[in-house]
Amino acid sequence: MSDLLYTVTQLANDLGVTARTVRFYEDKGLLNPQRVGNTRVYTHRDRARLILILRGKRLGFTLREIKEYLDLYDADPTQQEQLRALLKRVQNRIDSLIEQEKALTETLAELRAIEQQAQGALAALPPARKARGAR
Repeated sequence: MSDLLYTVTQLANDLGVTARTVRFYEDKGLLNPQRVGNTRVYTHRDRARLILILRGKRLGFTLREIKEYLDLYDADPTQQEQLRALLKRVQNRIDSLIEQEKALTETLAELRAIEQQAQGALAALPPARKARGAR
């Protein structure tokens, strides 16, 4: 399984992204494919890294945070520092999302109140007269 190589197109299709996305993460230094002639080839390790990158983006982490996390993985074979850093970032992200949730709840409540006021005002108006010529 570790000998399996992917082209940029195969890797992209396998993970449901575009080849441009894979190249973007390569340009940012998050992926380092090997080359066979002029063709980029990605290993199983590159595929695993891309899965982590995509997951990190989906969870709202910055590319800088994701790169730091991946760099720790390479630097610390015990993964202790990586896990500590991950735990801290996850806790910070949870705190941030809780604050966003509170703000969204308040905004939704205010919008619902405005919606009810507008519906009440419309209901209190006399029925609209028919447009001229429409009989």
